[in-house]
Amino acid sequence: MIKLKNAAQIAHMKKAGRITGEALEIARENIRPGVTTKHLDDLIRRYIEKCGARPSFLGYSGFPGSACISVNEQVIHGIPSSHIVLQEGDIVKVDVGAYIDGFHGDAARTFAVGQVSPEAEKLIRVTEECFWKGIEQVKLGNRLGDVGFAIESHALEAGYSVVKKYIGHGVGADLHESPDVPNYGTPGRGQRIMAGMTIAVEPMVCAGTGNVNELSDGWTVVTADQKLSAHYENTIAITENEILILTKVD
Repeated sequence: MIKLKNAAQIAHMKKAGRITGEALEIARENIRPGVTTKHLDDLIRRYIEKCGARPSFLGYSGFPGSACISVNEQVIHGIPSSHIVLQEGDIVKVDVGAYIDGFHGDAARTFAVGQVSPEAEKLIRVTEECFWKGIEQVKLGNRLGDVGFAIESHALEAGYSVVKKYIGHGVGADLHESPDVPNYGTPGRGQRIMAGMTIAVEPMVCAGTGNVNELSDGWTVVTADQKLSAHYENTIAITENEILILTKVD
């Protein structure tokens, strides 16, 4: 069942979203060669807790980190570690959630570590573009198939593929709610977009195929062909009058 939010609830979600977006900026400012993913995770946790919130991911189904931090061919759900040291040319995906006043925010970005290859730079750019192409289709009366189709079409035009095993989702009092928000779809099909919906739109785009495997740690998802992947996500709210991006920091 989709839990539609009223104006007061969306206001609470704006607070959670702002903290989430700001935590991602903390990560951005501290990503450089020689930094461990555990150090980034510690910075993110301290910032979220300083804001009076708690990390949404910490302990979620047993996840040990405050953020999912995934490097290069790792797509999502990478476990922060003091043994993973960022190197010049890496790309790193940071996925963050913050919970406060009864609601979650959820967002992700892909960052370059130092100077990256033109290919990696393009992948990061196109993945963000996929998000915005999807958002162009988030309109009252449209369907989630319109959103997913726009995302996948843009990725395919660039010579990339989208991950289909993992998708976006509703966000609210629970980190994962209905509806499912795939990064692929058929125009005019799927859940109708309604005022009060709050969803995470999150393209996961691969330089090779969209096939993925889960590592033996039970969390980390990697591309099956070991090629690079990128991830870009925001929590958005649909109202009668506008689309609000709750986790974007201007």
